[in-house]
Amino acid sequence: MVAFLGVTVRLVDLQVVAPDAHVERGVAQRLRTVELPALRGSIFDRNGQELALAVRQHSVWGDPALVGDPAAHAAALAPVLGVGKSELRQRLSSEGSRFVYLARQVDGETAAAVEALGLDGVALLDEPRRFRPAGDLALSVLGDVDIDSRGLSGLERQYDERLSGETGKLLVEKGSDGRTIVAGERRLEPATRGEDLVLTIDRSLQYGVEQALAAQVTETGAEGGTAVVMVPGSGEVLAMASVVAGEGDEPPRPTADNAALTSVFEPGSTSKVVTLSGVLEEGVAAPEDTLSVADKLQVGSKRFSDSSPHPTQTMSVSEVLAQSSNVGTITLAQRLGGERVDGYLRRFGFGQKTGLGFPGETAGLVPDYDDWATPSIGSISIGQGVAVNAVQMLGAFNTIANGGVHVAPRLVRSVIDPQGTERPTGAGGGERVISEATAGAMKDMLAQAVVDGTGTRAQVEGYRVAGKTGTARKPSTEVRGYEPGAYMGVFAGFVPVEDPQLSIIVVLDEPHPYYGGVVAAPVFADIAEYGLRLLRIPPPAEAPPPAPAPDVPVTD
Repeated sequence: MVAFLGVTVRLVDLQVVAPDAHVERGVAQRLRTVELPALRGSIFDRNGQELALAVRQHSVWGDPALVGDPAAHAAALAPVLGVGKSELRQRLSSEGSRFVYLARQVDGETAAAVEALGLDGVALLDEPRRFRPAGDLALSVLGDVDIDSRGLSGLERQYDERLSGETGKLLVEKGSDGRTIVAGERRLEPATRGEDLVLTIDRSLQYGVEQALAAQVTETGAEGGTAVVMVPGSGEVLAMASVVAGEGDEPPRPTADNAALTSVFEPGSTSKVVTLSGVLEEGVAAPEDTLSVADKLQVGSKRFSDSSPHPTQTMSVSEVLAQSSNVGTITLAQRLGGERVDGYLRRFGFGQKTGLGFPGETAGLVPDYDDWATPSIGSISIGQGVAVNAVQMLGAFNTIANGGVHVAPRLVRSVIDPQGTERPTGAGGGERVISEATAGAMKDMLAQAVVDGTGTRAQVEGYRVAGKTGTARKPSTEVRGYEPGAYMGVFAGFVPVEDPQLSIIVVLDEPHPYYGGVVAAPVFADIAEYGLRLLRIPPPAEAPPPAPAPDVPVTD
């Protein structure tokens, strides 16, 4: 059996300069270059817990030039490797090849059985294999690699070059039987292992978020769901989960793609925070100012209505947000003007990528203002006709939580080089979007929406929560317009109001019932309660307990 050094090999004929042609030919036939693959860097959570690492696993290879009877070898190997005899015979009969894979990354029992056969021209080699100690936890964020440890998706793909390291080379001299000549010529260029990534993700919180999200997908019969947890002040992503409903009785499972960044949805009423921030910032109205609100409003060719019929009533701007009045919001948006509505959407980050650089990330969709029709100010101001990903939408709430300053999101906290030196990744500076006064007023309005508005089911005992519900129709993938009866239920917010430490968004795809205040707000509360306890974030001393949720129907 051919001995090997325990590394991935590629056998390459070398040209060796010698004065005597016969010597030159003989030496060249004996020298082989062995490629030494670099060990792929590990990925850790913010607390040093391993999320992905490289482990060594045996592969089986053959040198056809040293195999005397390919058919006999194939017959012996087939039952051990679980590969067909004809396929093995064909590989072992390859002319001109000195290296062929027979099986990749086999288990220890199989490797021992191959070694026990003692077949000439067949050997084991060690190859790195990606291993995730926590299974599929954070799979949509981490991504995957191929059998050669090349990044295919997620962070594995985005940081593939840094994680991969540099391949080394070993020049060895082999005898006529293919065995390495111990005292022969040998030159080594060591491989350099890849860099390690330290993420902003908290593994324990990620687990809790995935569990809460999956439970609600099951409970509501939703097609799937997405949830993101961030630190508003730093932009660090603490958890990012996307799950899809299982087939039949199977539980929900993590998605292969990171829907929090790669998928879009119409934000519906959650984006009213942008419209009303513009209203306050431009001095169009103050939170306590009142307006007459009917339950229907005609804008051009389109009629808009509130979620349930009501007589014309006087509402304050704060009540318009708390009760999620479409008519009230559109009325205020008309006073603000379409061009300024468009401007605030873009200032809050809609229609542009988040800056994370994640593979497949979408910029969302905000129609050019020049393309707006007369009804557009009605639809766009209440989150229809625009599309966002979950991180973009949560970013708008982060801006309010940060006193009006936008901070770019972060997934990677630091990089550790092969020498063990840790280098923090640069955190981008903040950009002011609205004044501190406007942000403060919006905080209070969003807190009121959780006390006695549509977001009462997002309350967390002992903490003041600020947030907004959203229920949006789901666009059809086949025809222009919406899927009949298909909705997205959304809740986004932050806690505690006095000093926001956590911001959270929950998006459910086609839940039943479908109102965000009914299906997404409770998941927000569960995640917030778990996160506050896990991260030991105490309630502010001056924070009053939340008022009991009023017994009113939630219709948004």
